[in-house]
Amino acid sequence: MSPVLDPLVAAGVLACTAVTDAAYVLFTAAVAARRRVWAANWSAIWYLLSAFAVISYTHNVVYVLFAAAGSWIGAFASVTWLRRGPS
Repeated sequence: MSPVLDPLVAAGVLACTAVTDAAYVLFTAAVAARRRVWAANWSAIWYLLSAFAVISYTHNVVYVLFAAAGSWIGAFASVTWLRRGPS
């Protein structure tokens, strides 16, 4: 494990976990609404996005902090969007 952080990887982990968490919230909403195709789509997107973050932070534990921040941002933003409804 390297103590040196790559700012681009850190930003990538933050962004990927934000979008991953948003996809998870949208997946959960699609399941609750029993929308099979959208639930399956969001599930696939969720796993594809999470792969980058997991691979990145398993090489350097500090990236977990960026993953946690991205997760918070993604959940907050997606629930805010769901409360307002699509435009």
